[in-house]
Amino acid sequence: MEEINVQLLNMDTKIPEQLIKNDDDTYTIFLNARLSQESRLKSYCHALRHILGNDFDKTNIDNIEVDAHST
Repeated sequence: MEEINVQLLNMDTKIPEQLIKNDDDTYTIFLNARLSQESRLKSYCHALRHILGNDFDKTNIDNIEVDAHST
């Protein structure tokens, strides 16, 4: 499994999480600290689906989100 760093940040509540692939091929998930623990857990799982689905290697953004929301 990939190395994954998780950070809690105060973000606009419309943004549940952000996921970044770092230059060293690790990942950082930024979770919105303003959301409930349940919402943060759902956001974390959503980000993990992107990582496990190798979505950073794909080119069709529409299909990436459809796939990430279908599991």
